[in-house]
Formats: sequence, C-alpha cells, structure tokens
Amino acid sequence: MDTAHYHKILRLKMIAMTLFFSLVPLFVLGATIYYQFSEAYRSKMTEDARTLVQNRRNSLELFFNERISQLLTVAHAETLDRMKDETYLAKVFNVMQSRSKSFIDIGVIDEEGNHVAYVGPHHDKLKSVNYAGEPWFHEVWSSGVYISDVFLGFRKIPHFIIAVTTTHGNKTWILRATINSEIIEEIVRQARLGKKGDAFIVNSANILQTSTRFSGAILTRSIGPDYSSVVRTTLEQVDLNGNEYLYACAPTSNPKWVLMVKEDIHEQLTPLLKTRYLEGLVLALGVALVIVGTVLTTRSMTNELMRVQREKAATDDLVMQSSKMAALGKMAAGVAHEINNPLQVISEKAGWMHDLLKDEDVQSSPNFQEFQDCIKKIERQVERCRQITHRMLRFGRRMEPTHEVVDVNHVLKETIAFLANEALHRDIEIEVDFGDDIPRLTTDASQLQQVFLNILDNAIDAVGNFGKIQVRSGVNSSRGSELFVEIVDNGPGMPKEMAKRIFDPFFTTKSPGQGTGLGLSISHSIVEKLGGNIEVDSVQGRGTTFTIRFPTGSLP
Repeated sequence: MDTAHYHKILRLKMIAMTLFFSLVPLFVLGATIYYQFSEAYRSKMTEDARTLVQNRRNSLELFFNERISQLLTVAHAETLDRMKDETYLAKVFNVMQSRSKSFIDIGVIDEEGNHVAYVGPHHDKLKSVNYAGEPWFHEVWSSGVYISDVFLGFRKIPHFIIAVTTTHGNKTWILRATINSEIIEEIVRQARLGKKGDAFIVNSANILQTSTRFSGAILTRSIGPDYSSVVRTTLEQVDLNGNEYLYACAPTSNPKWVLMVKEDIHEQLTPLLKTRYLEGLVLALGVALVIVGTVLTTRSMTNELMRVQREKAATDDLVMQSSKMAALGKMAAGVAHEINNPLQVISEKAGWMHDLLKDEDVQSSPNFQEFQDCIKKIERQVERCRQITHRMLRFGRRMEPTHEVVDVNHVLKETIAFLANEALHRDIEIEVDFGDDIPRLTTDASQLQQVFLNILDNAIDAVGNFGKIQVRSGVNSSRGSELFVEIVDNGPGMPKEMAKRIFDPFFTTKSPGQGTGLGLSISHSIVEKLGGNIEVDSVQGRGTTFTIRFPTGSLP
C-alpha cells in the first residue's frame, strides 16, 4: 500500500469515528444544553463583574497616584517661605488646575498645625484653622503621604483630602489639597449596570464614601453584607429579600477603601432566557459544524502527520550522516595516530644519518653536500607530516564542547594552512586581516576550526579558479565588545530567497552529487552551541559574506 492511499484510508476512518462519537453525544446534549449554557453564561457574568470591578479599582488608584504625584512634585520643588505667599500659592494652584480640575483648594500647614496659606472657596473658614488636633494631621506626619476618608470637617460638607509632607532645610511642612469627589463619583457610576445595579465605595468601617442607588446615604453604614475587610478581589452571590445579587468587591491600596459593584443576577441573565427558543436551531447548526469541523480537522491532522513523517525522515538522514562524519573523524584520528609512529622512526633515522655525515671520510665525499640537502628535505617533510597529523587529530576529537582558552587568530591560521594547497592549486588568493587586540575566548578550538573549515571550503568551491577570499577578525565595540570573524568571497553570490535557507539541513547550492547540504547546518548548530551567532549576507553577482560573532565571555 503506497503512502497516499494509506493516508486517504486513515483520513476516512478518522472522519467516521469522530462523527460517530460526536453526533451521538450531541443529541444527548440537546436535553441539557440549556443548563450548560446557563452555567457558561453565569461564569461569564461573574468574570465580567470581576473585570469591571478591577478596572474601576485600577482607575481609582491611577487617579489617586496622579494626584499624589502632582502634590509631591509641587512640594519638593517649592520652599515653605514661597508657599506662605498666597499670591504665589494661587499661581501654583492655577497651574495645577490647568492640568487637572481635580483639586478644589490647596493649603500649606506648618509643623504646629497652623494653616499658614490657603487658596480656595472657603478662605474665611479655613485660613486661621489649626489642624494639630485632627487625626489626619498626625497620620500625614507618620506616613509622609495621606489620603483621608470622606468627612465633614470644618466646612461641614462631605469631602476628602490628600496631604504630603516635605522638608527644605530645617523646615518641614504639609501641602494639603481637597479633591473634587465628583470625579470619584463618576468613576464609580460607570460600574453600575442595569436598572437595579449599584456601585459604591466603603471604608474600613463599612461607611459609604460615595452616593449609592439603593445601599444608603453617604457617610452612613452600607445596607447589605459587610465586605469592608476584604484583602483581595472577592465575588459572592447573596440573597436579599428574595432577590439574588452578585457582589464584586476590590480593595484599594491607598486609601484603604473597598469598591463594591452590586448586580441583579436575574436582570443580567435575561438574555439567557431567550436561548431556549433557539435550542433546536443550535442543535441543527451544531450537527453541521461538527461535520465540517471534523472534515477540516481530520484533513489538517493527516497533513500534519505527513509533514512530521517527512521531517522525521530528513532528521534520520541527518543523524545518519552525522554518525558517519563522527566515525570518519575517529578513523582519521586513528590513522593520524598510527602515521606518527613511522614518522618518528624516519625522523630518528634521518638524525642518525646526519650524525654519520660528520665522519671525516664521508665529508670528503664529492656528494657530501647533496647527502646533507637530502637529509634536511627528509626532516622538513617529516615535520610537515607531523603538522598534518596534528591537525587531523585535533579535528577528529569528540564533538561535545570543551573548555579551553583559544586564540581565534591562531585557529584561523591553522585552518587556512589546512586548505592552502588546494587554494594554491586553483590560484585562489586568500587575504587575511587579523585584529591585533582581539581577546582570547574560552571555547572549543576543535569545533571552532570545523566551522571555519566548512565555510572556507564552501568559499573555495564558490569562487572557482583565480578567485579571492578575505578573512578578517576583530572586535566590534558598538555591539558590546563582540568578537567577529568575517569570511568574504567574490563568488557568484545567491538570491535573498536562497540565502534565507542556507542553514537548512540538506539545502545546498552545489550541483547534484557535489554536496550533502549539511556543512553549514552543522556549522550553525555548533556556533549556537558555543554561545555565538552566524549570519550570511549575499548579493547575487558580487559575492557572499559569512559573519561569525562571539561574546567575549565563556563557553555556555
């Protein structure tokens, strides 16, 4: 059975089973749908009440915080001597009023409680008042910022105040303002819903701080349950005189008030009663939606299954290729290790022959100089072989990151030397520009070399014969002292759409059979594992630039 036929049969089976187990419960659900919808609607009503009371509470706290900030700004910016001047105080008050009409009056009170300056509509009553005996006077001295409950005070009308203290030099004084309570009333009124809904504020003694519809007069005890001591948002259903109400309560932090929203549940559930007439239509639509939804969902699931299977196949190929590369690296390391033994013997014998040439009879030979040159060439080639096997051993080490202090320039030089013969054979110029002041990294030199080797190898393939490759390193101080390595080639470049996929597994720009599409994907993975990032910038017809960046820190 081919894959397409298998997925078609699987899709049909899933549709049949889903429809069976969906439609049977749907018809049973018809008998109880009203109850379920009722519960959902009640839950939504409760959540809406919670959101409403919290939003109104937040608006109140924002209002209070803005007024406090205004008073503190004025108090810290002015001195007591200037603020005693009621003409100057009037100018300050006018500036405050131009930004907000929240303040009714403003006054300055000294340490003894004397009202030394006042601007407002009750100048005759309040100018000579001493507040030393008032409770709020002592509260503001102890807390620095004080918002009062609503009270009658000397003016004998309900109001509340905000007072702040400040010190200039050796003088401490209070800036006190009366707040327009109508603004608070307006914020609270916006929470009243329906004809029987109510919203109001109580203080910690359950005394009303705002006017209400049905819960009592301002500055009297609230009619109904007492929620004045709640410390978090609270919702509760209460039966009052045969009517069911929902109370939503939210405390404010400063002042210690509680905002209460009262809703008539029957009034709020009126839309729910209409749903019973739509039940038959809902069932019919439900059947249609189940069928359409089942078909669409099943198709989406099977498509996703096919996509996952394709990705799994690609991942399996990547794992297999990685295993082969790891095995190849181990084999290369083993071969390099074995080659080192005969190289050691050759080196020793060359040294012994060099000692023999010091014999007088040999020195008199007409071929003495040629013998010496040959021995030196043997020693040079042995040393060259040792360097090659050393690089192979380093490249074939395990892939897990190791911690070592690495000179990036040295790794680059070693990698370029590894590819020097191929570049020379193809007349490719490799130009280097290494920064002198770049810091050393604590990273894995072997894996770093593999990244450089993959990118340089791709650059050599891209430029072809007589091309040019530039390798630069340095520190980018504008990006937080970031170490960077740039590898630039003057090859054909690539379109932007192709550059976006350059790090995808098995994606290659080379001809079929000439590349696996894994080198840059593995390099990208290694750089991220080492805590850096790699970017590509390519312009078609002008070449490609790979930029590798590392923070000047440690291996992650």
